[in-house]
Amino acid sequence: MTHDDLVDHLVRSTPLQRGEAARVVLDVLAYFDETAEEFVRRRHRELQSGGLNNTEIFERIAAELPHRAVSPPQLSLRQLRRIVYG
Repeated sequence: MTHDDLVDHLVRSTPLQRGEAARVVLDVLAYFDETAEEFVRRRHRELQSGGLNNTEIFERIAAELPHRAVSPPQLSLRQLRRIVYG
């Protein structure tokens, strides 16, 4: 799906060129297509590389999850750890 109407809107309303606008649309769609498990793993890596410890990381991820585009079921800190470490 190309989402030409959204790309056209971005070209009209921003300084983006058509190719740039199309890439932005695809990036946003990919971001919101991310599963809860993929989100947890990605955020864990990002926060860990930022120097946070696991206690801080899992608490932050638990707070962020309900604000995703499609809110997943509430996951315990243990479930979050299992997603990352298996």
